[in-house]
Amino acid sequence: MLDAIRWDTDLIRRYDLAGPRYTSYPTAVQFNSQVGAFDLLHALRDSRKAQRPLSLYVHIPFCANICYYCACNKVITKDRSRALPYLQRLEQEMQLIACHLAPNQRVEQLHFGGGTPTFLNHDELRQLMALLRKHFNLLDDDSGDYGIEIDPREADWSTMGLLRELGFNRVSIGLQDLDPAVQRAVNRLQSLDETRAVIEAARTLQFRSINIDLIYGLPKQTPENFARTVEEVISLQPDRLSVFNYAHLPERFMPQRRINGSELPAPAEKLQMLQRTIEQLTAAGYRYIGMDHFALPDDELAIAQEESTLQRNFQGYTTHGHCDLIGLGVSAISQIGDLYCQNSSDLTHYQNALAGAQLATSRGLVCNADDRLRREVIQQLICNFSLEFEEIEQAFNIDFRGYFNELWPELEEMADDGLIELGSEAIIVLPAGRLLVRSVCMVFDAYLGQQNRQRFSRVI
Repeated sequence: MLDAIRWDTDLIRRYDLAGPRYTSYPTAVQFNSQVGAFDLLHALRDSRKAQRPLSLYVHIPFCANICYYCACNKVITKDRSRALPYLQRLEQEMQLIACHLAPNQRVEQLHFGGGTPTFLNHDELRQLMALLRKHFNLLDDDSGDYGIEIDPREADWSTMGLLRELGFNRVSIGLQDLDPAVQRAVNRLQSLDETRAVIEAARTLQFRSINIDLIYGLPKQTPENFARTVEEVISLQPDRLSVFNYAHLPERFMPQRRINGSELPAPAEKLQMLQRTIEQLTAAGYRYIGMDHFALPDDELAIAQEESTLQRNFQGYTTHGHCDLIGLGVSAISQIGDLYCQNSSDLTHYQNALAGAQLATSRGLVCNADDRLRREVIQQLICNFSLEFEEIEQAFNIDFRGYFNELWPELEEMADDGLIELGSEAIIVLPAGRLLVRSVCMVFDAYLGQQNRQRFSRVI
């Protein structure tokens, strides 16, 4: 079975290194300021010529309260009036981008992230969706994957009803942990009742999919209290679960400086949490998709993985990797053909650029032939846990063993350790290696040796 995992503590200790999550290859660490708005417009015109379908990501940066663990691009404010000028700049960005696309390029996937997208009031949410429908070809038949991140403290039945009316059919709910002591330590007080109410609303309103986010490794967590959280979450029966490893990097993320480092669980305790979580979710019928993600067997991600059509982009695992991804808003990332580009991460810079009728593109990267090849290799491994050499050789006109000859000793060592099966025609990630698939992908990363791994979280 694709979801089979074998827990091997010795292997985990050896291969649990810091490394990328590979929502892209090359990763955002390689982005540079030589890529700008002109490159984006050129890529948009290529997308129009190719008539590629679209995926839209809209970043809403505002949060009313700070969560100490958070590493997202956000603006903490109680001032709800800050949303209006931001929406005005978003509309300008839509205008500047949409005029370079064809009206018949369908938006198959839409996602609102943040921040807290429901920081916007009902009128503002209506306005934003109306603008998106005005400038892009959004689907009206509920066939697209239109998702939004929800903070249950900022949503109720009326909010969920509005979102469904506006065309959203997927929700991702931030929960992290249910233990009150842990919640106080990270400044996110959120009751089970609040979360349950939002989920019940989503089910009643026939949202297609519900995802819940959890984090292990937070202050005051223990294997015992986190297991209780997981049990409560299983009782809510989400379609998908994301169980993230908390990466404590206070030197990079200021809010994390408010976390008492002495209250963080020891590495051995974190491993216990993950192992027990996997056991609990597997017993409840969830499949391990990879990279902290679990899904029920009838979920689209699980089905896509069975059919070897699963893909990965900046929104994580997806069935829409064939779409050109357009990011709107501060810090948003686009992936259009071989171009990656990112808007300014500074809200003032973002808004000022658009106020001057200029796109806010601040950095990016254009993939070369080697990038494209390694991107496909990493994508196959991280999504399907296997890699057929012949497919790569035909697609890129190379001899796989010859091209990657210098990597072979490292791959053979992984094979000897039982992470992978290395044959003459394929690499298969074995059950003991699936939790460590990032480590396997890192072998093929041409940039990793050139950069500081402290920029990344550990594999587990």
